[in-house]
Amino acid sequence: MATRPGDDETRMAPGATSAPSSGKAATPATGWLSSSGAIDHGRFPPGTLLGGRYRIVGRLGRGGMGEVYRADDLKLGQPVALKFLPLDVDRDPARLTQLHTEVRMARQVSHPHVCRVYDIDEVDGHTFLSMEYVDGEDLSSLLRRIGRFPTDRALELARQMCAGLAAAHERGVVHRDFKPANVMIDGAGKVRITDFGLAGAIGEAIHAGTPAYMAPEQMAGQQVTARSDIYALGLVLYELFTGRRALEGTTIAEIVRQREEGGIPPPSEVVRDLDPAIDRAVLRCLERAPEHRPASALAVAAALPGGDPLAAALAAGETPSPEMVAAAGSSSALSPLTAVAALAATLVCLLGIAAAAGRTSVLNLIPASKPPAVLAERATEIAHRLGYVDAPADTAAGFSPASDYYSYATTHGGAFDRARLASGQPPLVYYWRRTSPTTLVPTGDRSGVSYSDPPHTISGMTALQLDTEGRLLQFMAVPPQVPDTSSAPAAPPWPALFDAAGLDMRQFTAIPPEWTPRMYSDARAGWEGPMPNWPDLRLRVEAAAYRGRVVDFQMIAPWTRPARMPATAVAGPARWLEAIVTGLVMAVLFGALLVARHNWRKGRGDRRGALRLAATVLVVALGSWLLGATHVPILSTEIGRFFGGQGTALWSAAVTWVLYIALEPYVRRFWPTTLITWSRLISGDFFDPQVGRDVLIGCLFGAGLELLERAATLLLPLFGYSPHANISFRMSDLDGLRYLMASSGNAMFNALFNALWCIFGIVILRLILRRVWLTALVALLFFLFTSASGFGNSPGPGWLGAVIGTIVISAILWLVLRFGLLATSVYFFFSFFVSQAALTLDPGRWFFVTSAWTLAAAAAMALYGFYAARGGAPLLGRKILD
Repeated sequence: MATRPGDDETRMAPGATSAPSSGKAATPATGWLSSSGAIDHGRFPPGTLLGGRYRIVGRLGRGGMGEVYRADDLKLGQPVALKFLPLDVDRDPARLTQLHTEVRMARQVSHPHVCRVYDIDEVDGHTFLSMEYVDGEDLSSLLRRIGRFPTDRALELARQMCAGLAAAHERGVVHRDFKPANVMIDGAGKVRITDFGLAGAIGEAIHAGTPAYMAPEQMAGQQVTARSDIYALGLVLYELFTGRRALEGTTIAEIVRQREEGGIPPPSEVVRDLDPAIDRAVLRCLERAPEHRPASALAVAAALPGGDPLAAALAAGETPSPEMVAAAGSSSALSPLTAVAALAATLVCLLGIAAAAGRTSVLNLIPASKPPAVLAERATEIAHRLGYVDAPADTAAGFSPASDYYSYATTHGGAFDRARLASGQPPLVYYWRRTSPTTLVPTGDRSGVSYSDPPHTISGMTALQLDTEGRLLQFMAVPPQVPDTSSAPAAPPWPALFDAAGLDMRQFTAIPPEWTPRMYSDARAGWEGPMPNWPDLRLRVEAAAYRGRVVDFQMIAPWTRPARMPATAVAGPARWLEAIVTGLVMAVLFGALLVARHNWRKGRGDRRGALRLAATVLVVALGSWLLGATHVPILSTEIGRFFGGQGTALWSAAVTWVLYIALEPYVRRFWPTTLITWSRLISGDFFDPQVGRDVLIGCLFGAGLELLERAATLLLPLFGYSPHANISFRMSDLDGLRYLMASSGNAMFNALFNALWCIFGIVILRLILRRVWLTALVALLFFLFTSASGFGNSPGPGWLGAVIGTIVISAILWLVLRFGLLATSVYFFFSFFVSQAALTLDPGRWFFVTSAWTLAAAAAMALYGFYAARGGAPLLGRKILD
């Protein structure tokens, strides 16, 4: 608080007067004593001791807000300002209660451009507030004395006012009476805003403010919000840049009439050669509708000429608030040419990816004319032929990769022969179907039924594997626990198995069986013959039966591994490595929890943003579970599974919240530009042009880099390598649209997780290395080193994998450094969603509809980015008819 003249004549508090003041601090006590007969000292003459703590130095002013005294705090040994409230407030318990609430909130505001409120106390029945004493002059007095400020100085003061208001608004404190008389300029020439929140407690409804600086909604007695302060800020800025008030009336009627009839002329009509950006910033603050005004005081600062509040905060050693970060940077739309070019490139890359999938994806190289419904009928037919004719109570089906064969194929020539793949034998993808006389319920926290879960333990359960042409690969049935022995068993139908598998039994020779059946049996048989479409390899076929019915059938190729054998379990070193990685992950999470706790206690984290992000992850994770999980008609079981799925969703949301609270403050402190568009998006500004730009750029990078990797696969024959077939796609997409939607939710969480760690890692490197180019170089070398094993395992020459990997990693790093978290998150999501999708442009393949939905969803994301990036301007530039 500081001394200022009583220019409060327009304040709606009758009888308010003030003593003249020079705008300087009160004179020493000896001066007061020498002229005590000529000066009105107010309630307390100099030297008065209040409450044994405050010694009065002198009165600074008097007005509708009460009397203000300068005093010395004898306990802390520092000067303070004491504001004594009007008598009517002292006698009103309701208003005193409101005052305590306002002061409690105002005490939370700590900012270089805000006058601190220390405490509220009472002496001799008089309530007073102790505040920071500011030795300076109020803006109203300065404007009367010197007229308008030079533009450069006015811009400097304007930005400081915006920063102070923003700090208060961030804490939920609304000023309600922002005007030049409540803006102090201290001895260092810095802005200090006073009387935050006090007008609402000391005044009532329409009286809580000064009419000349009231927003229309405040004057109408409606709700007062932060945007009401923005309106008052616009009026103060008008006066700051022009030297005159925007509204000259002294009563409500005069002000309303002037506002309604004459309006407010632009500042440039008062002062020529004023920057048009000042006109736009001030007049936008003075919009009648609150929703049309800037969303924050920081947005006003950013709109002023040369406005960069982010750089100013960093230069001052401050951590910019999330609102300041969101308000920083440009809000301009992309040019039509740039936006159209980025969109067109993204869509072309998407089509290129789908076209390349026709030559690189296993799904487009194997037979795929039979949809799942046909394969399900074929599985039922085979089961009936083998004697399993009872109608099941439950069924489950899906697709899985033939991982053993794929591992063999990547290291043996001829495995990816196109003719061999087109025949479907040996299969790289198989269809499985299970039946059960009881409901199939996944065990533990697994979301869906698989070929092996739940275990095959109920008599009458069957499980089949077919290739995509409907040929039998495996069969398994659980025999009865108590068999029917009333009749003699028939001979096992071995020929029916060969017929269902599409094998010519005459080409196979009987041999002793070697592999133990997976089910109890009383008859076993084995055969060996040529591998279909690969006569150089031998195929072993083994089967088992119980009382004449087949209970086990499997085809054993050279690449088939005995998965249940201990020798195939995780080896010692691998187990130790897995334990170390698990320990590191848990340590990182525990460390993040401690850092998040520290940031929470210090009030550093973006709590609102973290809550919104965690809520989004919770909804998406729960939605993904609901869409992708197996649901059962047993209420108690389904409720238990729902809470299990909800637990997983809550865990994902909690991890996201902890990581965000732990990491975001440091990114905002040391590299806030990476969060500008992210902060805008998370605050709900979905159609901000820069948000749209980053979404579009992320889509472009995701599509472009994926196309590059697929193109490299197509180029392998040029270097003397056999064509390669990619099996890295989501098998769940083949099960239907709802599983595709569930996959998109999982991709969203994984993308966010990867992007957050990527940004945080680079921030750590930047703190250590200081220079951006050195940070980028070290990050590139680190990622290349950790990816080196992948280059060696990639198909084709290792140098080609290294070149492609270097290009991809360099592009990602440039994306992080240039565009930040939002663009990086979109890139990872786009990459995960599209690169692992089952894509085709062939309408004859039954998964074409799923492919079309995937491409449409990716294109819609890019179109959203394009639309938002244009910022509401005509999408293709000038209107065609103009």
